[in-house]
Amino acid sequence: MSLHMVSAISNSSLLQPGFSLLNFDEHVFFFGQKGWPKRSCPTGVFLLDIKQNELKMKPAFFSKDSCYLPPLRYPALCTLRSNANSDEYQYIIHGGKTPNNDLSDKIYFISLVSKNTKKMVLRCIEKDLGGDVPEARYGHTINVVHSRGKSMSVIFGGRSYTPLAQRTTEKWNSVVDCLPSVFLIDFEFGCCTSYMLPELQDGLSFHVSIARDDTIYILGGHSLQNNTRCPNLYKLKVDLPLGSPAVTCTILPGGISVSSAIVTQISDTEFVLIGGYHSDNQKRLVCNTIVLEDSKVEIVERESPEWTPDIKHCRIWFGCDMGKGSVLLGIPGANKQLTSDANYFYILGCKGEEKDKEEELTTQICSQTSSEDPGDSTPFEDSEEFCFSAEANSFDIDDADTYNEDDEEDESETGYWITCCASCNIDINSWVPFYSTELNKPAMILCSSGTGHWVHAQCMDLSETMLLRLSEANVKYFCNKHVDLNKGLQTPPKVVRLKRQPMKPLRKKKTMKLATSTKKSFLRRLFE
Repeated sequence: MSLHMVSAISNSSLLQPGFSLLNFDEHVFFFGQKGWPKRSCPTGVFLLDIKQNELKMKPAFFSKDSCYLPPLRYPALCTLRSNANSDEYQYIIHGGKTPNNDLSDKIYFISLVSKNTKKMVLRCIEKDLGGDVPEARYGHTINVVHSRGKSMSVIFGGRSYTPLAQRTTEKWNSVVDCLPSVFLIDFEFGCCTSYMLPELQDGLSFHVSIARDDTIYILGGHSLQNNTRCPNLYKLKVDLPLGSPAVTCTILPGGISVSSAIVTQISDTEFVLIGGYHSDNQKRLVCNTIVLEDSKVEIVERESPEWTPDIKHCRIWFGCDMGKGSVLLGIPGANKQLTSDANYFYILGCKGEEKDKEEELTTQICSQTSSEDPGDSTPFEDSEEFCFSAEANSFDIDDADTYNEDDEEDESETGYWITCCASCNIDINSWVPFYSTELNKPAMILCSSGTGHWVHAQCMDLSETMLLRLSEANVKYFCNKHVDLNKGLQTPPKVVRLKRQPMKPLRKKKTMKLATSTKKSFLRRLFE
């Protein structure tokens, strides 16, 4: 086993506990940053470019028909193949935590749709499920089993928030273990079925699961209810006949008490177990080899790498399987670096050079690779807005995989992806929903100037309330460019002149009295 350090050139603060890695044709993609994506990479998915022990993160591209994929930490993730020997595969992502610490119950499929020397394009599709749909959770696992020519996914374990009916003021946002139910998902029909097995009594999270053919092995994990790391080794066998599936569970000896461990595959039948925790304050520095042969499992201790002093003395560590027998490890570097959220990163190679690195991986792996969230009882610890540690140009866009029209078929910008104005910033490869009514296309509104043209509501700085009001009311709208011109063409409004109130006339009685007194005065002067 080899261990060497890599230097993160830019934006290493995005790599925090709970992230996931996707391996497509030996290209590793990072998914699950801690905060919401920014304009530098609105998709939140990055291509990890590691050359000469330097780690660079380059924004990834998605196809037009992709749905929005939020950054999810601690999700369940595995690969899905049409059959056990297929070369083509896609990733399944279920559950996880959003940057606002909301839990997701959605399931996504991510696949590689095109690849050339300049650009790799991914596609993300959300799948609707029916039946016994698993509740929103994190820290669980998902695997794919193959039996009798059929395939199904299996979800087990995880944590979720306390049900609303059981919450109290003191523990309103506390988390609990999910019920130890086994969920079978048939993606062909979108049906879910749950099974309660007597051998599974306690809920588990941050465990390791390895699937081979029709069998899943579950190892380790942490139980919140008992605050223990179970040393049991469970064997789930799934039979898929023409009728209803049959699920059985067997408890095997030789388990390991560990949580948050990482599993990587080094051969068709061999896996390496790395890292994790013995207890809340004790890391597990021992490595093991797991061998699966003839429906049997064997776990033996193997020689560990020469851990650096920083790794030995750090309190927590985290990482994820990169595929092909390699693991990306991270440790906090807050005491030695200027920024408090900077980390050190290492790549651990578990496969010897004599091994064929091009060997196809036919076994499904799913392991919760990150440490338990230290703020389970305070789910709003990460709710503040996340900021990049560098500017947009720190991604080295000139050196990144950028679009070149000579590399792909002509895709003219039409419909929703037009340049609506000079300041338009809507790009098909980086757009994310801005309004709650948007799904996979940006909201647009018709400008009534001249023959009319469409503009993006977001580019016009329209609030969601105003956008809904304009869509419901039968009024004309003018974009920012033509609103002043429209005002100049309007007929000036008619000015209403104010009416002047006439003066009040003297009362008749006062006038009669004044005339009488004047007549008497005249007669008096005449006779005098």
